[in-house]
Amino acid sequence: MSALRHVVCALSGGVDSAVAALLLRRRGYQVTGVFMKNWDSLDEHGICTADRDCEDAYKVCQILDIPFHQVSYVKEYWNDVFSDFLNEYEKGRTPNPDIVCNKYIKFSCFFHYAVDNLGADAVATGHYARTSLDDEEVFQQKHVKRPHGLFRNRFEVRNPVKLLQAADSFKDQTFFLSQVPQDALRRTIFPLGGLTKDFVKKIAAENRLQHVLQKKEVSALGQGAACPGPGAPGVMGRLSSSTCSLGLASSSLSRTTQFWELIKAPQTDHPALYRDLLRTNRVHWIAEEPPAALVRDKMMECHFRFRHQMALVPCVLTLNQDGTVWVTAVKAVRALALGQFAVFYKGDECLGSGKILRLGPSAYTLQKGKNRARATPEGAADGPGQHPTP
Repeated sequence: MSALRHVVCALSGGVDSAVAALLLRRRGYQVTGVFMKNWDSLDEHGICTADRDCEDAYKVCQILDIPFHQVSYVKEYWNDVFSDFLNEYEKGRTPNPDIVCNKYIKFSCFFHYAVDNLGADAVATGHYARTSLDDEEVFQQKHVKRPHGLFRNRFEVRNPVKLLQAADSFKDQTFFLSQVPQDALRRTIFPLGGLTKDFVKKIAAENRLQHVLQKKEVSALGQGAACPGPGAPGVMGRLSSSTCSLGLASSSLSRTTQFWELIKAPQTDHPALYRDLLRTNRVHWIAEEPPAALVRDKMMECHFRFRHQMALVPCVLTLNQDGTVWVTAVKAVRALALGQFAVFYKGDECLGSGKILRLGPSAYTLQKGKNRARATPEGAADGPGQHPTP
């Protein structure tokens, strides 16, 4: 019966997606591999790295004896991911193109291609993540197009699918999946969710997939950034300045543009690098609605992170009427930067994320304010210059 289930697996040419396809094949599903070309780039020898990855993905399909398809989303990637990347840098922010790529390319363009063009019952990727559904429950989902309104049908009976952290906490990639739409998540399988990276490599080595073992999977923009963003270690505050340029190169863009002035702190643990308050844009909740406790109380305790693999930070969320949230960290955290995504967790569940658009005052600013307050003669009138600003 399971052989009739058709799963379309995204293949990058790397070991994770290759083993994901292998495991699906072992489960008896009808598997189709799809390679997405999202970027045109040449290595130091003038060879298109995307073409090389495509060849590796095709070889995986040959070894597994499954159909192979190639699709190009270069235009979509440029419009929805890379343009956003440039715009964020122009504003002096620190973008995360991997989160945006998953939202608009893998779990939108690829998902709809798999379902609408290839007749997939479900899609799969090599991400280290899990959901609250087992395979059979995934196959029971029906693809229903969302209405073109601001609000979905409130009478619709729907239990949202949860996005859960992987068993391998070090490899967990829910951070990058925190903007994935619920409709796509409901029909997605993550075969590697319960495995460790070492075990995945062992499976590849034992199943004739040695050609993908040594490959390093990076984002298309991994070679694009030539200098750190504003949130990089040691970069924050108004202490001393130096200028840096960001070099970006592609088939249609090869120039160096100066986007902003970087401010260097004297040391990596300077108080100017620490903040405990931020505000996001409208949060994308995986369940499509804010958690019930947050709606009821307007405040909720949870954890968040703003970089992949960083330790989760205890915090309190405050929900605003426009769907944005204030995030108050229990303890000041280092190197927060505008444009990063604050990704929220409750236990092992990834709740969703919001882009950081505003930062509270740094520990350095707060300390200066306290020092000024102590230096002010008793009874002196307070003026606008007496108070620190975010």
